[in-house]
Amino acid sequence: MIATILPGSTNFHAVGYNEHKVSKGVARLIEIQNFGSLGTFHKPTPSELVGYLQKYSSQNSRIRKPQFHVAISCKGHEMSEDELLDFAHQYLKEMGYGESGQPLLVYSHYDTENTHLHIITSRVAPDGRKIQHSHERRRSQEVIDHILGYNRKKKTEDDIDAAKQYTFSSFAQFKAIMVSMGYEVYQKDGNVFVKHGGKVQKEISFSEIESLFKSDYRERTRCRQLRSILKKYRDVSSNKEELQKELKTKFGIDIVFFGKKDAPYGYMLVDYANKTVIHGARVLAVEELLDFTTPEERFNRIEDYIDRLLTLNPKITQSEIYSKIRKQRAYIKKGIIYFDGQSRPLKPFMAEAIDRNNRIAMVEMFSPSTEAERDLLCKIFKISRTDLVDISPERTNYYTDTVNRLREIFNDETASYIRSQLREEGFIIRQEEDATYAINFKQHIIINLTEEHFNLERLKKQPIKKIEQQKQQQSKNSTSHFSTKVKFHDIDGGSHSEKREWEVGQNINFDKIDNENTIKR
Repeated sequence: MIATILPGSTNFHAVGYNEHKVSKGVARLIEIQNFGSLGTFHKPTPSELVGYLQKYSSQNSRIRKPQFHVAISCKGHEMSEDELLDFAHQYLKEMGYGESGQPLLVYSHYDTENTHLHIITSRVAPDGRKIQHSHERRRSQEVIDHILGYNRKKKTEDDIDAAKQYTFSSFAQFKAIMVSMGYEVYQKDGNVFVKHGGKVQKEISFSEIESLFKSDYRERTRCRQLRSILKKYRDVSSNKEELQKELKTKFGIDIVFFGKKDAPYGYMLVDYANKTVIHGARVLAVEELLDFTTPEERFNRIEDYIDRLLTLNPKITQSEIYSKIRKQRAYIKKGIIYFDGQSRPLKPFMAEAIDRNNRIAMVEMFSPSTEAERDLLCKIFKISRTDLVDISPERTNYYTDTVNRLREIFNDETASYIRSQLREEGFIIRQEEDATYAINFKQHIIINLTEEHFNLERLKKQPIKKIEQQKQQQSKNSTSHFSTKVKFHDIDGGSHSEKREWEVGQNINFDKIDNENTIKR
């Protein structure tokens, strides 16, 4: 049983609130007492009811907010409307609002799954005195306990013992268990205070609670299960209260939020089934948990955000967009938005723009220094908007080093086929109009061989005879007069010479040996 005392008012706005519920068909006025002749001949209007309460309360002008408004509800439908009304009368009597002549309005509401009443009266007694209201909320709980025959202190002790049976690793988690049971809990001077109904019901030492901490508890499987449950029911809930109710009813899981009611900074999950408490951040970020929008609305929101990014930066790439939207647990790939295990195609114009930007970024990795280099790369990467590609103002050191390396290859007279060696270095040759380019797609470099004055004749495949002549000429140049004497010495050595293997392995041209000029030389 819960009695919630609602804020006071000078103009009895609670009448308008309840009458609005009546007009919507989710409430009705079930009792009106001590309103004079109002309601005798016709149904009183809201303004007539307010007017009477204000006139009645004017007996005591010192009371600035004379409205007394309380909501009394039971668990589910364990009480009928009549039973709850009888309870309400006992409650009002013990709270000091049951004297003869006290005006009273009782409304029954039907827009929730539990039986509950709203009661409106004045804080002014029939004799004009102010009805006692000190420690009102605490007294309210004591009155409820008295009517129901509860021993609140004994109930608190039993609930604390039950909380101790849970697995928890911090005071915050123990507090979450108690809060889920309807208690307020705080720590002060090495003690833990447990309040209910505005009154401290039990005081225990902090060390007693601390001794129950289980810091090594990590249930990853259960966290994954809870994450799935939270996401599923968040998407079919309109607010956090509805989500709390669904989880508690269906799964025995209570969500205990911390911080301001409208802006909580975190939460705990009290898992009654497994008698555990799990920090919400390990399951689902609080911002994600409270994102009560449909999947379609979330996709629209992400897409609108990407559209804004493209507006601010028309050259933004896929990777740059990812760095922006990853906090929203989303990413894009090949024109598809992926979010929370679901996907949806991007709008075509956005997908095309991002694809183009990715290719522009690839071109700019080559640091083209001339329009000709830029245009060739744009042609290769199929970019029609060459004006969007930036031209580098100067060559890099890496470019200079690469040019020098290519010169070594081109100057190597022993190289039979330059193109083959260039391929080994990662370069392909591309002819474009009057210029020849060497392009390395792995290292992102482009070199205009024509502009750098390379001997482009070396790119042509040389005849085999010419290659052989070059090899032989090199062999002769590397062989001195001394080596010729050694040759004769080796021949005299016969088959047992240690140099025999060298002799046999030589590529000897017998035509040249018989040549007169060779002999003379």
